Amino acid sequence: MKYINKKFTIEKVSVQKIAKKFDTPTYCYSYKKLNENIKNFKKNFKSFSPLICFAIKSNTNVNLIKEIKNFGLGADVVSMGELMMALKAGINPKKIVFSGVGKTSKEINYAIDKKILLINAESKSEIKEIEKIANLKKRKVQVGIRLNPNTDAKTLKQISTGKRENKFGVNDKVFIEIVKYCKNSNYIDLKCLSVHIGSQILDHKPYEKMLNVISKIINKINHNFEFIDLGGGMGISYNSRNKKLNYKKYNLAIKKFLKNHKSKIIFEPGRSIVGNTGILICKVIYIKKTESKNFVILDAAMNDLIRPALYGAVHKILPSVKKNKKLYKTYEFVGPICESTDKFATSKNFQELKEKDLIIICDVGAYGMSLSSNYNLRPKPTEILIKGSKIKVIKKRQKYRDFI
Repeated sequence: MKYINKKFTIEKVSVQKIAKKFDTPTYCYSYKKLNENIKNFKKNFKSFSPLICFAIKSNTNVNLIKEIKNFGLGADVVSMGELMMALKAGINPKKIVFSGVGKTSKEINYAIDKKILLINAESKSEIKEIEKIANLKKRKVQVGIRLNPNTDAKTLKQISTGKRENKFGVNDKVFIEIVKYCKNSNYIDLKCLSVHIGSQILDHKPYEKMLNVISKIINKINHNFEFIDLGGGMGISYNSRNKKLNYKKYNLAIKKFLKNHKSKIIFEPGRSIVGNTGILICKVIYIKKTESKNFVILDAAMNDLIRPALYGAVHKILPSVKKNKKLYKTYEFVGPICESTDKFATSKNFQELKEKDLIIICDVGAYGMSLSSNYNLRPKPTEILIKGSKIKVIKKRQKYRDFI
């Protein structure tokens, strides 16, 4: 994604062409970037060939998941709906891991029937529920137990999942109790120790601490885990101030861990696979000048991209066309929804805009459309995938009659 002749272009297609054909707001993904991200991820950890399970929650578009499946990836799911979507996309059930703290009996039943690789349980009550259902089906079910390693991921508090106060997983004492319980069960096959400490992690050190905690607890118990599921959480650079995660150091830490513990590693990346593949193309509806601010009111809103309102996340905003003579302004980019939190960013020294101009919100491939809604009864945007000069609609714009 770059400017060609001062026009913002995704692969070989200009934003102007996309907006003219599909209107705005529109989500647009680059196949080339997706390909590059998956290959780089595999390359960084090729020494131990992990099972890579794409986190479906980060992007739930079935056509995009099909493309990801074609690279040999499995799926990490957290609901029956996500499991159904992964199977619809053609992902091998033996490459699917079911995570989440509140799986219902219906969801557990469905997962067992589909013979997925693992159900990662997050409490003793959940293990007992899995055992009860497995007993009725006379089946032995492969499970993992999610450990809460009390590790600070140094990320946003809203997306931290590995500290003691978070709802996820169990502490070391309960973990050991559950291991003993599973060993005495005829219907539970304990295959995996699972962890996931958070999202948008840019420092390898929390991962090193997490691995040390896992190593210590394995040394305390007499059980060989076939799999160690390290979760995901690898971050991307949303702006120039973000440092990049040092994959080399994380890889070395895992190799050191594997010298003492012979297990297959599972990863559950989402953002690092799709985050920077996507842009959101929007149009300026109005420019509203007040005594203190210049509001740029867009046709995209927090229902289309809620991350800034939900987390205070910052996405880079760019003009669709670079102007020769630049007059710089300070703009607050907002949406039309009736909430003061419907705000994307404040940008200083932005080139002067006019009403009807197009702008691009960057790095929206993860937790963009998957967190979208119909708030204020607004239809969801079109999603398109660009392969070179080819444009493929992977989800049509929602129509009012679809939900009214």
